[in-house]
Amino acid sequence: MENLSRGQRLPLAGIAPDGRIEIGLAATGLRLDFACFGLGADGKLLDESYMTFFNQPRTPCGGAVLADIPGDLSGFSIDTGLLPANIDQLAITASVDGDGTLSQLASGYLRLLAGGAEQARFAFSGKDFAEERAIMLGNLYRKDGQWRFMAVGQGFNGGLDALVAHFGGAVAAPAAAPAPAPARISLEKRIASSAPHLVSLVKHATVSLEKAGLAEHRAKVALVLDISGSMRSLYKKGLVQQFADRILALGCKFDDDGEIDVFLFGKNVHQPAPMTLANARTYIRDVVEAHPLEADTCYGKAMEAVRRFYFPDANGGERKSVQSAPVPVFVMFVTDGSTSDKSVTEKQLRWASQEPIFWQFMGIGKGKKSKSKKLAAFAHSDFPFLEQLDELPGRLIDNADYFSVESPDEHSDSALYDLLMAEYPGWITLAKQHRLLA
Repeated sequence: MENLSRGQRLPLAGIAPDGRIEIGLAATGLRLDFACFGLGADGKLLDESYMTFFNQPRTPCGGAVLADIPGDLSGFSIDTGLLPANIDQLAITASVDGDGTLSQLASGYLRLLAGGAEQARFAFSGKDFAEERAIMLGNLYRKDGQWRFMAVGQGFNGGLDALVAHFGGAVAAPAAAPAPAPARISLEKRIASSAPHLVSLVKHATVSLEKAGLAEHRAKVALVLDISGSMRSLYKKGLVQQFADRILALGCKFDDDGEIDVFLFGKNVHQPAPMTLANARTYIRDVVEAHPLEADTCYGKAMEAVRRFYFPDANGGERKSVQSAPVPVFVMFVTDGSTSDKSVTEKQLRWASQEPIFWQFMGIGKGKKSKSKKLAAFAHSDFPFLEQLDELPGRLIDNADYFSVESPDEHSDSALYDLLMAEYPGWITLAKQHRLLA
């Protein structure tokens, strides 16, 4: 593996003779948005469909695709053989998401991978910059019929707009995209002003929902959090707060009220005020102060409370017929241990299968990882009961999914949102077929 310095060049044929390469990107201390510009021989954007970024994740030819690179925050998958002849360069860039300048960056890197192995790396940090808000990191370019890579590291003061202007383009939504509704525009402004730390998360959620065909989907979102004593370190380290932010961002895409409902469970169940854009930054700290961690873990009690809240007519019990509603409820259920009310939990999940509620379970633990029966990238942990729930018989439809992590921040934002959408779209189809959704 070669460490590159600014201006250093590298023939692509020496590390990726088939012309296929992955570019892994990461940064700490500052949120960055990454983009890839497809340029002509004049150094200008070929057309705006060749600007690859969170809102436009692939080029028309498929030669540059926004991708999740294991171990990195973001990245691009490049196949030079698919690029049209009039694409002379691919410029890899980053821009500050929200407030701040690149001088605040702790560290970052761009790395080149071929065949899954790292071949070269270009490292950068805030000490390399002053007031710049965007940076051209690297450049793939043609020379004498061959592709080469150059580490650039050039800063721009004006952020993403300056980059787009430099390359002769303008940021615009695809022509076929419908204009956002007034409520959606208002929410986007509220996020930017009240909770700017969520802006990047909402962008990542947007990409995942578009890939799942749910760009216009609407749903209510609930976050159900384990407050048993074993969760103490996760709360103390801020990992639960970070995860809650990610779910609030998903809620902002599914609804336009800018909030999610929250349920806490240990021995008992509590429902604090919703998590909103206004209270997001300190929400988890505040609710745990109001509801200290408890002994015991009771999934079933929490599930009954959720059902009572959204569909009170059943009183948390069994239904005689299906419940229909205009929009579903997406429940993010987080725990780090098994439950002491397994039979109650099984009954609740069976009964809830006749309601428009989808249960996404996430177990947090250091179990031995192996290939999952559903997703090869995610694995079994030490949660056999949650795995059983995922396959529980006696339900009207499959209304739950499960995965495990060793830590709530194990996956990148985009990877997490992709994972959350693994089974939900299929459940929506079944829910409509069984008239759970009006």
